[in-house]
Amino acid sequence: MSGPVLRPLAAALYPVIALMALGAGPALATNGMNLEAWGAKAAGMGGAGYGYDSGNSAIMNNPATLGLKPEGQADFGLGLTLLAPDVSASHPMAGTSASSGDAYWMPTLSYIRRSRDLAYGIGMLAQGGMGTEYGKGSALFAGGLDSMGNPVAMSGEEIRSEVGFGRLMLPLVWNANKQLSVAGQLDLAWASMDLQMDMDGQNLAGMLGAGLVNGGLTAMLPPALDYARFDFSDGNAMTGKAKSYGWGYKLGALYKVNDKFSVGATYHAKTHMSDMKTDGARLTVASGGMPMAMTGTLKVIDFQWPETYGIGMAYSPNSTWMWVADIKRIRWSDAMQDFRMQFSAGPGMDLDVTMPQNWKDQTVYAVGVQYKLNPDVALRFGINHASNPVPDETLNPLFPATTERHYTFGIGWRMNPKDSLGMAVSYVPEVSDTNPLTGVTAEHGQYSVRVNYNHTF
Repeated sequence: MSGPVLRPLAAALYPVIALMALGAGPALATNGMNLEAWGAKAAGMGGAGYGYDSGNSAIMNNPATLGLKPEGQADFGLGLTLLAPDVSASHPMAGTSASSGDAYWMPTLSYIRRSRDLAYGIGMLAQGGMGTEYGKGSALFAGGLDSMGNPVAMSGEEIRSEVGFGRLMLPLVWNANKQLSVAGQLDLAWASMDLQMDMDGQNLAGMLGAGLVNGGLTAMLPPALDYARFDFSDGNAMTGKAKSYGWGYKLGALYKVNDKFSVGATYHAKTHMSDMKTDGARLTVASGGMPMAMTGTLKVIDFQWPETYGIGMAYSPNSTWMWVADIKRIRWSDAMQDFRMQFSAGPGMDLDVTMPQNWKDQTVYAVGVQYKLNPDVALRFGINHASNPVPDETLNPLFPATTERHYTFGIGWRMNPKDSLGMAVSYVPEVSDTNPLTGVTAEHGQYSVRVNYNHTF
């Protein structure tokens, strides 16, 4: 592109590139990074699952409710969730780009048994997974300003993000008496990430001045820096190139006040994960239109899933109706204060980049109702509402987390005494938020579909 043409375009696109650098972080689902529900039964009722038997999915809701299974019963569960986001970003002078990342699949597998006063088992679940796919040559990410303030073209390469997080869970529940159940659960966790992102030279220079970029490579950067590009991706729809492993735990309690009313509470600890790491990351630095690339090790430092705690209730006035409600708190402020990457191509060839996030803690309300058409068929409805945890100043077109309300519907079908099937749909109306520092608007709507099969032994 010629200079006269490039200059106004770059001036328009610079806020987009700056936003990408300052707000880059992990990919998002619905309540921030958290899915709004686990299991088709709870999902049909707005995600509420703390105060009643939500099936094997209790390992992600409140594990104490596993104690509600009949004595001697074992359940094998299979599940599949489709998360289908509709994400786009726009700028008044740069137009609109839509993400093509619109389908993320998450499987579940579980086996839980109740034996006398104990319930125990194992479950594996893909807890979250989403990203954005803006592709190559997107107009929204085409240009920026170099470190001297001159308009430049960016890489024109793929702009995308993807994160997955999963758990292998081992619950143990003790029925202390006919009214009280308590639970402890060990979670073995893993996470992965892909990220392909350009950062323009002026924004990188500003971060250097603010002490957010450090390392030996900073002394080697050219005075007129066009952009830097971070690129690590394995091209696999189920995994990311940078990986980490760790653990967490859950505690739960359930108290049956009487046959009609019960109250549950649960605590999900913040995870203890190793740094995400890949040895095949590429860092590209461009100056004067000439890109220079190097390959090395990249770490995403201290990426954790946040602490969550909540309380819920269930009221069943008769065998036809059940009313449920949960309230929970997600401590994003502790887990998502910064997003930090370290790149190293050898001794003295390192770069440490810190990108502030400053997420706020999130309160989530979930209410739902179940109506049984007959003993074998149940209809479910619900609403899930959560505050937006992301400050407008760090709103990012790669990682929008702005959805707040979910409307849910589900159906449960007991096909025979041994087999049952559940299905739920969650609809999220599109919301629009604008970063006041850059003028970039992110729009995010979505729907999700869950199917769960259960076999009783």
